[in-house]
Amino acid sequence: MLRNGLEPWHLMVVVLVAMLVFGSKRLPGAARSLGTSLRILRSEARALKQEPAPHPPREPADSEPPVA
Repeated sequence: MLRNGLEPWHLMVVVLVAMLVFGSKRLPGAARSLGTSLRILRSEARALKQEPAPHPPREPADSEPPVA
C-alpha cells in the first residue's frame, strides 16, 4: 500500500482531518505552534550533539582517610 511513499492525496486527507479536528479558525495557530515546537526540538537536539558529555567527578585516591 505505501510502497511508493506519500502521495498528494495523503496530504489532502491529513489536512482535511486536521480541519475537522481543530476547526478552520484554530488551524493556523495550531500549525504555527507545531512549527515552533519542531524548531525548538531541532535546535536542542543540535546543541546536544555539539555539547561534549560531562565527565563524572574523580574519586580521590584512598591513600589517606579524611580527617574530621
